[in-house]
Amino acid sequence: MPPEVIHYIEKYGYLAIFILIFIQEIGVPNPIPNEFVLMFSGYLTFKGILFLPFVFMVALSADFIGTNILYFTFYFFGAYILKHKPRWFPISEKKLNNLSLRISKGGKLRIYIFRLTPFIRGYTSVITGLLQIKPKVFLPIAIFSAMTWSAFYLLIGNLFGPYWNTIENNIGNLKYVLFSILILILLIILIRYILKHRKNKALKSEE
Repeated sequence: MPPEVIHYIEKYGYLAIFILIFIQEIGVPNPIPNEFVLMFSGYLTFKGILFLPFVFMVALSADFIGTNILYFTFYFFGAYILKHKPRWFPISEKKLNNLSLRISKGGKLRIYIFRLTPFIRGYTSVITGLLQIKPKVFLPIAIFSAMTWSAFYLLIGNLFGPYWNTIENNIGNLKYVLFSILILILLIILIRYILKHRKNKALKSEE
């Protein structure tokens, strides 16, 4: 991570973490992905500079508030924005249609997984708003995915604190490894749920 960002987080602590995560969640370009910010913040909790539960609550709040600003903006004004699409609009029409199709077919689980996926997290909030997916559906997914995402990267930074220098030197590749692990965990949970559901259904049929 750039020394300026490290110094900013070390100097302003929780406020810096909130701002860095929040601005990226509302769609403002940030050269430092939030995953890196969280891992470094987790490392600072390992060093005793920050308190892990406080960092988690700050990250959770920044993510949830930011993503909902994006979601509600496109939920209420999406049609107008697309009609008068400014040059800075961050997604092409082709990509927009592709993501819309994938989300609409995948249901709640697809939204949850996309909310955990680097590079398309923010687009997910945009698409769900444009698709007019109801707040009662999106908000629980948003809070649960924010909890999963924040906790995962913070714990990685905390648990691997003693090896931070090595991690920092290989952080580009690490991001994809961690994401693969997270998806694998989610798939295992999903498979266990499906098997349990089928087993319960079979038992009811026998009765």
